Amino acid sequence: MSNPIVIARQGAFQAGGTVQTAPGTFDAVTGQLAEAGQTRHSDHAHVFYQLPEDANGHKLVFLHGFGQSFSGWQSTPDGREGWADFFLRRGYGIYLVDQPRRGQAGQSSVPVEITATPDDQNWFTQFRMGRWPEFAEGIQLPTDDESMDQFFRQMTPDTGEFDIPVITDALVAVLEKSGPATFVTHSQGGIPGWFIAAASPNIESVVAIEPGSFLFPEDECPEPITTEYPVAAAGIPVPAEQFEALTRFPIRVYYGDYIPAEGVDEEVPANQFWRGVLAIAREFERVVNAHGGDCEVVVLPEEGIRGNDHFMFQDRNSDEIAAHIHAWLDSKGLA
Repeated sequence: MSNPIVIARQGAFQAGGTVQTAPGTFDAVTGQLAEAGQTRHSDHAHVFYQLPEDANGHKLVFLHGFGQSFSGWQSTPDGREGWADFFLRRGYGIYLVDQPRRGQAGQSSVPVEITATPDDQNWFTQFRMGRWPEFAEGIQLPTDDESMDQFFRQMTPDTGEFDIPVITDALVAVLEKSGPATFVTHSQGGIPGWFIAAASPNIESVVAIEPGSFLFPEDECPEPITTEYPVAAAGIPVPAEQFEALTRFPIRVYYGDYIPAEGVDEEVPANQFWRGVLAIAREFERVVNAHGGDCEVVVLPEEGIRGNDHFMFQDRNSDEIAAHIHAWLDSKGLA
């Protein structure tokens, strides 16, 4: 390889979690397979980290979205380097997280039924890739058959209930081990991401890629936006002190293309939902800044960057968007 990445240190660890203990006494002779007296370590996060030789003194902690694991940050469906490598090449230490009950952190303290229902087209629609079987015009997603096969095979199930307090506790523990870092979230990961950022003293900044919801002070939470989509776009009310913690560091929120403008007729309910989410995001931006924070919502087409679906970090122009983020981090003294 003409430009190898030199790694000074890498490894993996678990953070957070619980230990359950069954009643009774364990007996290796008569009860090895019995539950009595046995323990179960579960509900932790799994982390893979790499620290580059030519480090810039800053770190990024990445949290995936729904149905995903940290592998989505490592490479793109068409085989290019992912954002993990992009930022390693620029001197950042990177920490890739599988949240509790997902991916390599699958050991759960609660059972769940994992279904095998075909649903690829559901996610194609939800992720604003087009109207099946047609892709959106000008989409940056790699659309060849092999790339789409790789994309859909990234999907991985929850092995227990999605539990925001469990995820928050584990990710706060991750950040205790990583030390101060920029926290990068995607989609569903952005929801516990706000709770994590509010709870951890180790947040230098937040980069949220298309989060599905936001925290608001209890007396300033906007009304939910209902559409034909079965779930409303809505904020999450929290105590004022918890919200104020989000004003301690700069926040950059990114949304891609194919979100219909206000007043534009839209048949696809999922796209109506994303329009509502963007409206909630802009209100979050306003409220954070009104409370003395530093928040900016970036809609990529407004920056002249078009064709991005919900997975902008895996699209063909992923490096362009990563460079946009890197320039912002540099402007905040975090590069």
